[in-house]
Amino acid sequence: MEFCDKCGSLFKRKDDKFICQCGQIRDNFHLNTKENIEKLKPIEIVKEDIEVHAVTPVSCPKCQYAKAYTWSKQMRGSDEPETIFFKCVKCSHSWRKSRG
Repeated sequence: MEFCDKCGSLFKRKDDKFICQCGQIRDNFHLNTKENIEKLKPIEIVKEDIEVHAVTPVSCPKCQYAKAYTWSKQMRGSDEPETIFFKCVKCSHSWRKSRG
């Protein structure tokens, strides 16, 4: 897919050219043919756990380190308070605390 530099719309193919709704005409797009796709390098998929949770200043009950990742999750019914989870940045110990 190619977008117009002038108006941002998608180019549409007509004969051997590509035409935008604003009137721009392009004829030099690089098309992905079967031969071109076979020349592309394979994509390496890496599966690993990455912590993307917020860090909060709370003391770990196991090692007393003062920073932990935090996230919350609704564990029971919607009328019950959510549960807050913590995971120590240093020792990876996990614990939870219910709100309410």
